[in-house]
Order: sequence, then C-alpha cells, then structure tokens
Amino acid sequence: MAVLLHLPGGTDDLTEIVEGLLAGADAKTHTAPAIAERWRNLAHAIGDSLDLLPPPRQDTTT
Repeated sequence: MAVLLHLPGGTDDLTEIVEGLLAGADAKTHTAPAIAERWRNLAHAIGDSLDLLPPPRQDTTT
C-alpha cells in the first residue's frame, strides 16, 4: 500500500513520528505488549521506507 503524506517539515517530521512510535512502544512494553510490538513494527517499516528515498538534492546555484 502506498500513502502520500504532506508534512510541512518533510522527512524531519516523519523522523519525529518514528521516534514517537518507538517511545510509545517502550512505554507500552509491559502494559500492552501487542500494541508495543505493532508500534515498533510500524516505526521500523517507516524507517526502512525513509532509507529508500533518494538523498535531498543540493542546490548548486549561488
């Protein structure tokens, strides 16, 4: 499945979402392990997708 997200901060915003999922998963490890595992899997899937993106282009005009 593909999703198009419009994030004002670009990949930095998505990185923050991944960090939030991982922090939330850590908080739920003992009280809701299934949710914690799901959030970790989501975070890793998003991170893997970010790794596949081409690097940002550098502006060569000055």
